[in-house]
Amino acid sequence: MKQDIFQAIADPTRRAILTLLAIQALTPNVIAKKFDMTRQAVSKHIKVLHECDLVKPEQSGREIYYHFNPKKMQEFDHWLAQFRQNWETQFNQLDQLLSTIKTKEE
Repeated sequence: MKQDIFQAIADPTRRAILTLLAIQALTPNVIAKKFDMTRQAVSKHIKVLHECDLVKPEQSGREIYYHFNPKKMQEFDHWLAQFRQNWETQFNQLDQLLSTIKTKEE
């Protein structure tokens, strides 16, 4: 079953794993050492991240290194951009209203 990117990044552990992988490619064993969990638990998290294309595996000898996939996150960021503009407009309007109220009180 293909995972949804929202489900993947909803979990704080998976977000932390993405942060680590954004810095450098790591094996599941190395990732597990950075958390208080087993390699099997890390593998389950990686599986979810891989199913929604947030990480990409690369075989190197007997090890599999997982790399962060910035293109997938960029797709997500582009989707969020439409909302970001709306939020910024609403916050700017709120700032103006609050400034007006403050000026009237003074």
